[in-house]
Amino acid sequence: MTEQTEQTEATEKTEKTENSAQVHPTDRPDRPDRPDRADRSEPPGPGTGTGPGTALQPLGELRRWPHSFADRLTAPLPGVRAMARLAREGAIRPRPEGLRAIPDLPFAPGPLPAADTDTLAVTWAGHASWIVRIGGLTVLTDPVWSRRIFGIPPRITPVGVRWEDLPPVDAVVISHNHYDHLDAPTLKRLPRDTPLFVPAGLGRWFRRRRFHHVTELDWWEAAEYKGVRFDFVPAHHWSKRGLTDTCRSLWGGWVLGDRRQRRLYFAGDTGYGHWFKEIGRRYPDIDLALLPIGAYAPRWWLQDVHTDPEEAVQAFADLGALRMAPMHWAAFVLSAEPVLEPLTRVRAAWARAGHPREDLWDLPVGGSRVLAAS
Repeated sequence: MTEQTEQTEATEKTEKTENSAQVHPTDRPDRPDRPDRADRSEPPGPGTGTGPGTALQPLGELRRWPHSFADRLTAPLPGVRAMARLAREGAIRPRPEGLRAIPDLPFAPGPLPAADTDTLAVTWAGHASWIVRIGGLTVLTDPVWSRRIFGIPPRITPVGVRWEDLPPVDAVVISHNHYDHLDAPTLKRLPRDTPLFVPAGLGRWFRRRRFHHVTELDWWEAAEYKGVRFDFVPAHHWSKRGLTDTCRSLWGGWVLGDRRQRRLYFAGDTGYGHWFKEIGRRYPDIDLALLPIGAYAPRWWLQDVHTDPEEAVQAFADLGALRMAPMHWAAFVLSAEPVLEPLTRVRAAWARAGHPREDLWDLPVGGSRVLAAS
């Protein structure tokens, strides 16, 4: 996300008025053979009350939520001293030498893979935007097809899939309301009856834009649509879209599951912390984890809300996932690390941890991978 320079949403009546600015505060272990798929459908154990065995929430239900979710923060938001230090150091963009590798960023758009009800496939459109094919559905994650977001430079790589080349979109999941994850101009392209799965407290934003199939979920809640299960899980992050709405809506990631008990975890935007082990405990043997590796420098400023590459590899281990696909880098210049550094560091951390190279799906922007049927 672009927490340092996010704009204020001056009004929620039209997309054109969303133009003011906001400053951001703030070794996979050896494992036994994979269990049979049937074992995965069992609840994680007595007394948890959440996970794959819990009751599903109704689709599109209007619900009442707390005025604030600030009690869910896992780290305090930066205060005046931190803001002053950031202004003094001015370290929110890469040095010129850190931008020279922009032409070397991996960009290789290709056709979307064929998909049916037995297919689990992902295509990286850039940043946190994925085209996920699961259970016969096409699901978009945090879709941002805009060339630029107010307050930051334009994209440094194009979107990996042209909007007109997308198959019909069956559903959309949103991780939180920061502008590089919730992009009004992109969402405006969707039919208003598109099923949307969003964090608690964010449904009103969509309904004001005449979307009428909006399902809001709290952490550890789930809903099902056409045989695909959508579980909303915690993240180490925060929310803000205007001047007065800090933490008024929730933030998190999503676990998508199909009838074959395959699971994909989309982390959204998150720092490193205890939630990864808990997610892995409740959702064992995640087939693919989409984890952020960029926008992490300066570390003292962003460590609570953005994983760096090494932390992302550790998060993968905590999850007990089977494969990892990096994201949240190579699209926008949001922070001070050199633009190609996230990729080189995540590859090095992966090798040091001894994970099989084929389990790191370090896709180029526009690249796709298909999980073979088992």
